[in-house]
Amino acid sequence: MALILGLESSCDDTAAALVTSDRQILAQAVVGQNEAHRPFGGVVPEIAARAHVEILPDLVRAVLADAGKSVADLDAIAATAGPGLIGGVMVALLAGKGLALGTGKPLVAVNHLEGHALSPRLVDPDLEFPYVLLLVSGGHCQLLEVRAVGEYRRLATTIDDAAGEAFDKSAKLLGLPYPGVPQSSGSRWTAIPRRFPCRDH
Repeated sequence: MALILGLESSCDDTAAALVTSDRQILAQAVVGQNEAHRPFGGVVPEIAARAHVEILPDLVRAVLADAGKSVADLDAIAATAGPGLIGGVMVALLAGKGLALGTGKPLVAVNHLEGHALSPRLVDPDLEFPYVLLLVSGGHCQLLEVRAVGEYRRLATTIDDAAGEAFDKSAKLLGLPYPGVPQSSGSRWTAIPRRFPCRDH
C-alpha cells in the first residue's frame, strides 16, 4: 500500500493531504485566504502565490504529524501542475519537486481538471467508466465524458466566462462582501444592499 503526499495551490486555498493507494485519507489540511482577498473583491494572484509560500511548509508538517508519519515514510509526492493561477500552481509544484529530489521519491504531476474528473472514483471505487461529469472549477465550466483514466471527451463548455467567474463578478457588482455567498449575521442572512452600482450607457 503506497503512501502519497498530495499538495494543492492552484488558486487561493493551500492544501496538503496524506492518502494511501487504497483511497484512505490519513490526514488533510486546507487553509483559505478569504480575508487576504476580501478588500479586492476577488482573488489577487500575486497575494495568493505569496500566501501559499508562507503556508505550505507548515501545512506539510501538520499533516505528517497528524498521521504520525515522516517524509521517509512517503512512497510518492503528488502536486497540482496546472491549470490554475500560474504563480500559485508553481508553489505546490516546486515544493513537490524539492521534496521528491531531496528524498529520492517520485513526483506525480497532477492535472487539476483531471483530478476533478476522477474524484468521483475516490469516493466510489466501483464507479465504472464511462460517466458524464459536470466540471465547474474556477475558470472552467465543462460537461465531460470520462471514458477512462487519461481519456476524456468534452461534450460542452461555456464560450465566454465560467460560472465561478460570473458568480464572483456578479457578487462584486451587487456590492456583496467577498466571497459572494450569503453572509451570516446572527440569526439569518445579511440583507442584500438595495442600491447597486450601475453604468450609464
